[in-house]
Amino acid sequence: MPYDPNGLFTGAAPYYAAYRPGYPPEVFTTLRERFGLDRTQQVLDLGCGTGRLTLPLAKLVAHIHAVDPDSGMLDHAATLAAAAGIDTITWHHTDASHLAELDLPMLDLTTFGASFHWTDRPSLLADLDHRIVPRGAVVVVSGGPPGSAVAPPWQDLVTEVRTAHLGPDRRAGAGTYQHPHLGHAEVLAASPFSDIDTRTWTRELDGDIDSVVGLQFSYSYSAPSQFADEKARARFETDLHAALTDRFGTDAVLTEHHTTELIIATRPTR
Repeated sequence: MPYDPNGLFTGAAPYYAAYRPGYPPEVFTTLRERFGLDRTQQVLDLGCGTGRLTLPLAKLVAHIHAVDPDSGMLDHAATLAAAAGIDTITWHHTDASHLAELDLPMLDLTTFGASFHWTDRPSLLADLDHRIVPRGAVVVVSGGPPGSAVAPPWQDLVTEVRTAHLGPDRRAGAGTYQHPHLGHAEVLAASPFSDIDTRTWTRELDGDIDSVVGLQFSYSYSAPSQFADEKARARFETDLHAALTDRFGTDAVLTEHHTTELIIATRPTR
């Protein structure tokens, strides 16, 4: 594993659920139509978080095995699933390097939502080649390649305040993070799942200052656990709120251009 999965998102679950945007419905329509999802399929959702992919997919397939190394994420996701009356998900508190320890069926799909980059991608894809049915797929849903997103007009201010409180390095658990050299599509192209179909959707999402501040605690590099204590976290929250208010005004509507990229990777047809 390139990163220790333990501690990456400690304390982030409620912020993740409240402030991370869900995926557009076109993602699930595309998967349903492409794979004929009819509630008979078996799915593995790796790095499921609070269930952004898991819960909508659960309505389309027979069963989902949802895996995440953060117990807070799993607890939050399971609570949301129970509230929605969904009982076709098995929750696994582990990470992608321990799949052999799980009693998994043969899989129709393995999905990743903003989690693929945390794994040892080549090794994991080789393992999944033995777990996914011949016409199955690896599905990666993200915001697109690193650096491709249009930065919102408040990003520089957020970075300035975060750097003042946490330093210039992009933190990741007890270490730091660097984007991988190869993009997801390049890694998939060199794997058994080398037939790649990419779809992209863009939308404008409106928020406010509270949502921008709350969103920061959903990231690995500024999760609550990255601060020395609750007082330090509260000072960051206060300072960021004040800085955003000074620039944009108390009742500002903050609109972000948001991109969702869907990569469907299958084995080449023979």
